[in-house]
Amino acid sequence: MAGREHEDARQASLAEAPVAAFLATLARAGFRGDIAADAGTRTVFSTDNSIYQLRPAAVLFPRDAGDIALAVRLARHDPVGPIPLGPRGGGTGTNGQSLTRGVVLDTSRHMNGIGALDDEGLRVMVQPGVVLNQLNAFLKPHGLFFPPMVSTASRATIGGMVGTDASGKGSRRYGRTSDYIEALDLVFSDGTSWTARAMALDEAETIARRDDIVGRVHREALRVARENAGEIDAVFPRMNRGLTGYNLKGVIGPDGLFRLSSLLAGSEGTLAVTTGITLRLVRRPAFSAVVPVRYASFPAALADVRRLIAADPSAIEILDDTILGLARQDPVWTALEPVLGGPAPVPVGGLNVVEFVGDSAAEVEAGLAALTGLLEADTAAVIDWRVLRDPATIAEVWSLREKAVGLLGRLSPTKQGTPFVEDTAVPPEALPAYVADFRALLDSHGVAYGMFGHADVGCLHVRPALDLRDPRDAALIRPISDGVAALTRRYGGLIWGEHGRGFRGEFSPLFFGTALYAELCALKGVFDPANILNPGKLARPEGAPPVDRIDAVPLRGESDGAIAAPFAGEVAKAVSCNGNSACFNWDAADPMCPSYKASRDRTQSPKGRAALLREWGRLASAQEKGSPAEGLPAIEHALKASLDTCLSCKACTSQCPIKVDIPVMKARFLARYYATRRRPLREQIIARAESLFAAGRRLPRLANLACRLASAFRLDRALGLVDLPAFRPPQAGRRLTPAGLVRLGALPEPLRQRAVILLEDSFTSSFDGRVVEAADRLLASLGYEVHRAAPPANGKAAHMVGDLPRFEALARATLAEYRRLMASGVAVVAIEPVVALMPAQDYREIAPPPAEGEGVMALEAFLLREIEAGRIAPAAVAAAGQAFALFSHCTERTAVPRSPGQWRAVFAHFGLPLEGVATGCCGMAGLFGHQREHLEMSRRLFDMSWAGQLASLAPGTALATGFSCRCQAGRLAGLELRHPAQALLAALDSAISIRPASPAAASSPAHAAHA
Repeated sequence: MAGREHEDARQASLAEAPVAAFLATLARAGFRGDIAADAGTRTVFSTDNSIYQLRPAAVLFPRDAGDIALAVRLARHDPVGPIPLGPRGGGTGTNGQSLTRGVVLDTSRHMNGIGALDDEGLRVMVQPGVVLNQLNAFLKPHGLFFPPMVSTASRATIGGMVGTDASGKGSRRYGRTSDYIEALDLVFSDGTSWTARAMALDEAETIARRDDIVGRVHREALRVARENAGEIDAVFPRMNRGLTGYNLKGVIGPDGLFRLSSLLAGSEGTLAVTTGITLRLVRRPAFSAVVPVRYASFPAALADVRRLIAADPSAIEILDDTILGLARQDPVWTALEPVLGGPAPVPVGGLNVVEFVGDSAAEVEAGLAALTGLLEADTAAVIDWRVLRDPATIAEVWSLREKAVGLLGRLSPTKQGTPFVEDTAVPPEALPAYVADFRALLDSHGVAYGMFGHADVGCLHVRPALDLRDPRDAALIRPISDGVAALTRRYGGLIWGEHGRGFRGEFSPLFFGTALYAELCALKGVFDPANILNPGKLARPEGAPPVDRIDAVPLRGESDGAIAAPFAGEVAKAVSCNGNSACFNWDAADPMCPSYKASRDRTQSPKGRAALLREWGRLASAQEKGSPAEGLPAIEHALKASLDTCLSCKACTSQCPIKVDIPVMKARFLARYYATRRRPLREQIIARAESLFAAGRRLPRLANLACRLASAFRLDRALGLVDLPAFRPPQAGRRLTPAGLVRLGALPEPLRQRAVILLEDSFTSSFDGRVVEAADRLLASLGYEVHRAAPPANGKAAHMVGDLPRFEALARATLAEYRRLMASGVAVVAIEPVVALMPAQDYREIAPPPAEGEGVMALEAFLLREIEAGRIAPAAVAAAGQAFALFSHCTERTAVPRSPGQWRAVFAHFGLPLEGVATGCCGMAGLFGHQREHLEMSRRLFDMSWAGQLASLAPGTALATGFSCRCQAGRLAGLELRHPAQALLAALDSAISIRPASPAAASSPAHAAHA
């Protein structure tokens, strides 16, 4: 625990009193942004996407450049001594770039606006917190884009990309971030604001004569570039992934212009703070094609890269045998393997994905012709290849590449693919020999690993599988890092080729050389003489402590290793969170993660909640052992507050690469939390909601009268509940009795195929019975005998509030009921998406999830199966004239992404056009939106992605699969959305003809089952 002790000592140097005084002074001076010094926020900001953990003293969320200038000026001149500041963007750094013991400056929450666009001059102004995908979505209608294609594009900020000089797929053609910087708006270390732009040398020399920090930095940059020109030329590698960070080679460019931005891009906030960026843009290529080339081995794929480069593709991405093996165990493989070429004649041990883009189809076709010509000249080197031109198919292939990091999280039950030597780069021609030596090095330490990356530019992502809670694994960080650093230098490359240096700054002298590294430190001394900007990284001014070493910074594994059983089991998924930040997704139309999207508060995200759960587990473990745990009440309070805003939508269980399941851990925490506290009355009512719903279904008029009286006397408000729906159960249908179920099971197979058990559910059958009636009539009109099963209490509400004993009892009873129904051999079909998903999601700790195609079926899955089996004939219907628009329940959309396509195929069978609508969460999520304290967030989520989409549609064309979604649209938009079954039934009712598929479908021999 030496690293933890080191951290405690360093943290003590930032005593709470001086920081608190600084924050108070900042607030009095007019800081407009948010100031957070609470234990929860500091815990969440103590990690990024790296192996390290540093707890900041506070976090600032500035609203504008003025806020940043004020914070920097006061931090520099604090009466007690300079306060360290650490700029932070998306928090996706893999080397601790944004971790600090000082005060974090986070620009992602408020400084995320896109300014003026000059589409003629191909320029745009952005604030540093703008996310890459956000920018490119804005630029797309103009036919433009910002090219550096990092894999974290859904959450990586432009400011962070400037900080690391980020690049990604396609960098062979498009370069890196610094290639597109037109101007940088900056705040220097004394609070001075400045705009850095390319300029003639005489203008730079004029500025250098100023007697302020602006003059000093220009003067020093000119001196270093001129006096060391020969050394710079000799030391800097001649390859696509050069020495980023304090890039001396670009200060005076080949065009003779002076660029201060060359030093600043990649400097990771150690020289100045970026407050605005003017970017150059390029025209979006209109055409693209991808060629997956399969090999029998990874070395064969590596060796073939030189040949493939001769076709001049825009990118070559490579995957090794380990990742391909893990992909074959993933659900994605079912759809992906046919795209790649189907089952191969020999095991696939390597894959190169070759991409061509162009402004014309002819340009792309020329590249494809060159590539296929090269491949056909020597087919022995490959298994096979395919040319893909369809954008949707291409996206499927790239989804495999994007999943690589997540797949490496499954290398071992106890170990994870760990980033610390993960972005090395060497000249592409050296790749085969370099990788052979790299593998030998890792093999000598006995670690598993996977490899993937940008083969065309020699950049390889390697994540050894380690459990950093184990001191023996943690001890491997140093020898592996030293070995890889020496190896990359021997092959003319870099240990950091893409993701910045961070705490790997200690290796800078190895690559820059002693003389140039001394100049880097001299530059740091002029830019930041008080060492307040991200200290401990990259370089240090004279008299400052040395930069941090990789084994002197606390590892997150040290803290995680202190979590004792049974807490370790309860928060295991939180420990698995590798910090990749997929939950910080910018897109409002993406379901992941609604509470973060609405708040922009990272404590209200899966990653933030995972950090709080880990810290709670650590402190609770210490308390159980009798050790001091003074911070436990504050962390417990912060965790409870964070989990209160979780909608339990379960997007994190499928969209997160590590599948961090926050709703399950939320239920476990709440169970412990209320074990020693009285559960609020509302929570008790919610846990018993399904029993209350059952009573309401039996006497709906009386139940609605009681609800109206409760509302009149404001009893619902006293409980914190709003907008409760009225009971509207379905009209009586053909109910399935125990005797009827027995008779169903005795029917001959052909007749059982024409019978269906329609499983009702607590919400739909209580409040939206017309949907149940429509599903019943729809199936009957298609020739099925429909047997309605009463809704079992599935325990969803009890699980959401952490009443685990009640949930487990209800879950076991529900599973027993499901087994009883399915034993008849008749299809059991559910209407509400969540009901069909619960056995695979919520009940998996109670019973193994059903195999694919078994268990309770979703209505659309059943209809499509019957259509494909030829048991539902097509029917001519009265065309509506406009396509239906399908709004999927967010849990369904993430857990069963094929569902919209299934509904589309069903509707198409009857000649009805239907298109899925990309939306995030509607904001209701069961009872979440009915809780008064969540009303504002619920409305905000609905407005973010549902309101506008609904307003743009013709009346009657919007369909929604989830009861919650239909309820939300009704209360917030005044719209009565239909379920797809209602729309399909209405169309069939007006059909020109409905023709049964067979004589068996036209008769009703199964009616005897209703005895």
